Amino acid sequence: MWDFEAGEILAFDKPLRWTSFDLVAKLRYNLCRKLGKKKLKVGHSGTLDPLATGVVIVCTGKKTKMIESLQYDVKEYIATLQLGATTPSYDMEKEVDATYPTAHITRELIDRTIPLFIGEQWQVPPMFSAVQINGKRAYELARKGEQVELKPKLLLIDEIEVLAFDEEKMQLTIRVVCSKGTYIRALARDIGEKLQSGAYLTALRRTRVGDTRVEDCMTIEQFLAQLNEDK
Repeated sequence: MWDFEAGEILAFDKPLRWTSFDLVAKLRYNLCRKLGKKKLKVGHSGTLDPLATGVVIVCTGKKTKMIESLQYDVKEYIATLQLGATTPSYDMEKEVDATYPTAHITRELIDRTIPLFIGEQWQVPPMFSAVQINGKRAYELARKGEQVELKPKLLLIDEIEVLAFDEEKMQLTIRVVCSKGTYIRALARDIGEKLQSGAYLTALRRTRVGDTRVEDCMTIEQFLAQLNEDK
């Protein structure tokens, strides 16, 4: 039996095009309605982009105090990159703004390049991100057309491997295990620069946070169905 006020830690498979805040807001509304409360603390332990799916850890009640420590859990992603082009957002939120030659790209070149990203890396976050700049989110400024210089952050990539490479479509699929604060969209940008071809994300799935795997997560529909069954 759940006790949402004492606190629960819940693992969800976030749907495509939902923000992490959308998920939290949906949960808070339904939990308050179920409990007959006007307020309930609900928060997530790590933002996942709207165009990404996968693991989001949500805490309720008194266990929201654990959010900060949970943010440091190692994360795993499966990402698909389109080589030969770039977008301002480094994913499919924005249209392609430049294209580049790809005739020089081979599986051998990729296999030599990808391991260069293992270990500590300095990464400049995307402008279309939730990074705070003078009290505003970077993406809010980016969508207004404002240019802001973001400072690079030190992060750690524990593992990165090639899962597939479609030479005809120039699509690369990788698995990444990394630390808090890693932007996979920015990693796609950096891989594209290293390959001298440009790159942007076409798909991203967070498959693990700490010991929680995506196959162990609930969908929002499953959770709400179970919530409504409980007396």
